[in-house]
Amino acid sequence: QVQLVESGGGLVQPGGPLRLSCAASGIIFSAYTMAWYRQAPGKQRELVARITPGGSTNYADSVKGRFTISRDNAKNTVYLQMNSLEPDDTAVYYCHSRLGNEYWGQGTQVTVSS
Repeated sequence: QVQLVESGGGLVQPGGPLRLSCAASGIIFSAYTMAWYRQAPGKQRELVARITPGGSTNYADSVKGRFTISRDNAKNTVYLQMNSLEPDDTAVYYCHSRLGNEYWGQGTQVTVSS
C-alpha cells in the first residue's frame, strides 16, 4: 500500500520560514519523481516544485528563489524548505509522486498571517 504522509505545516508570520516533509512508503522512492503542489481556497491546484530521481528541480515562478525542494532517498523523504513566506503562499500543500502511476498525500495546511 502506497502512502505519502506530509508534515510540517502550520501558522507562520510573513517573512518567516517553514519546512515541509513528505515520508513515502510502498514505492521504490528513489525511482520516483517527487513534487509539491498547493491549492488555495477557490483556486486550482498548482505545481510548486518538482525533483527528479536524478535530482533535477523545477519551480513555479512565484516561489523561485524562496523555496527549495530536496530529497533524501535513504529516508524515503522529500522536503520543501520555504523561506520569505508571503500571505499568498497560504494553501494546503500536497506531496505527489509519479512513475507511470501517481500518488497523492493527504495535504498539510500552511497559513501565512500576522
